[in-house]
Amino acid sequence: MNTSKTLLASALGAVVAMAALSATPAAAADMEKCYGVAMVGMNDCASATGVHGCKGQAKMDKDPGDWKMVAKGSCEQMGGMTMAPMKQ
Repeated sequence: MNTSKTLLASALGAVVAMAALSATPAAAADMEKCYGVAMVGMNDCASATGVHGCKGQAKMDKDPGDWKMVAKGSCEQMGGMTMAPMKQ
């Protein structure tokens, strides 16, 4: 590959990478944590109540301490809560 094609390919790769990185915060801003809607093994992170510490470890459907990221404004419609439950 000659120098000009290599330079063009590098520049195009940089543009694509920057576009992907700049879209991520905007997408995250349109999401919110929704507690009590995750199904077994489908939670997005650690339990708010301390039952487990990682993604995918929910042991029961709709545990109030487990959460998923959902579209902002849709949590209550799904029967969930946007605030974490109190640790006991």
